[in-house]
Amino acid sequence: MYYKRVGQVPHKRHIQFRKPDGGLYREEVMGLEGFSGIQSLLYHHFLPPRVLKTEFLGSTKVDYADFGAIRHRAFRTADVPKGGDAVAARRVLLGNNDVTLGVSRPTQNMDYFYRNSQAYEVWFVHEGTGVLKSQFGNLPYEPGDYIVIPFGTTWQMHLSSDEARFFVIEAPSQIVPPKRYLNKFGQFLEHSPYCERDLRTPEELETHTERGEFEVRVKVRDSISRHILDHHPHDVVGWDGCLYPWIFNVRDFEPITGRIHQPPPVHQTFEGWNFVVCSFVPRLFDYHPEGIPAPYNHSNVNSDEVLYYCDGNFMSRKGIDKYDISLHPFGLPHGPQPGATEASIGKEKTEELAVMVDTFNPLHIAVDALELEKPEYMATWLEGTGE
Repeated sequence: MYYKRVGQVPHKRHIQFRKPDGGLYREEVMGLEGFSGIQSLLYHHFLPPRVLKTEFLGSTKVDYADFGAIRHRAFRTADVPKGGDAVAARRVLLGNNDVTLGVSRPTQNMDYFYRNSQAYEVWFVHEGTGVLKSQFGNLPYEPGDYIVIPFGTTWQMHLSSDEARFFVIEAPSQIVPPKRYLNKFGQFLEHSPYCERDLRTPEELETHTERGEFEVRVKVRDSISRHILDHHPHDVVGWDGCLYPWIFNVRDFEPITGRIHQPPPVHQTFEGWNFVVCSFVPRLFDYHPEGIPAPYNHSNVNSDEVLYYCDGNFMSRKGIDKYDISLHPFGLPHGPQPGATEASIGKEKTEELAVMVDTFNPLHIAVDALELEKPEYMATWLEGTGE
């Protein structure tokens, strides 16, 4: 990420920076990979380590089921129960040691603060509007936004709509633009499907100096602890650096197309450790006179493929509805269902919108996902002639 400065900061790092009453603002270096990764410096009204009391709230480990016979699977999330705040409503459906995937349907604002100190999070906004509030400032969000939240960010999700729907990615590694889109200095290259202009970063800094009792729930070591602070945690008067939350809207992804069908990597949007995130957006189809717009059959070699279906007509899929999640595990070929290839010929464009996550280690099925499964999905390739 590129350098950014918001609010008041002193001329030099690590020097005296005084309040109007002569007291010192408290500097905090927040960084990754020890002191060798990206970092930001934040200036607080209060000492960051001040905590009145702590309480262990319990484990966050996901309960996974036995996968059973290897097969393609799909899950209906349209009617996942809604209610509560964004974190409380989150329901993990798939995961492994590298990443977890789930959904959240909140209906209310968070009345506490949340800090994930063991993972990056990406909240894809399918429906709803609101504001992500953090110590870095405010980030308004809208449908289509990928909200990228780094390790250690203390945040609240506020809704300005009656409810919202998110597809949530959590990973114990940085989630960043693919390296092939960047030059050696970290700037987006000309062939990349998006660039710095498309990223939204915190602009409005809300500095709070209220005293009292404020709850921060800290996720670390696969558990949640409750910390009660004697001051508002968003007490920052200024910060600068390269570590902060940011937003990219999927509708700003410029699709890469060609004369013949392009492989899935052209849709890649982000990468993490042992997984990638891709965006399937409205686009023109192939323009070779004998082109076949539908994807070809392919075997997932060393990769599990997950698709979250957002909007539009998914021309290569049968038995899939809006809000569904499909899982095509490696070890099996998959592709268009019977008739889909023929039906795609002559089509000029697609209006589909979907988020794909490919993992390079097998995914497990959460017990919570079993009741959402569409058991008939594997049989959809048997319809028709089968030729």
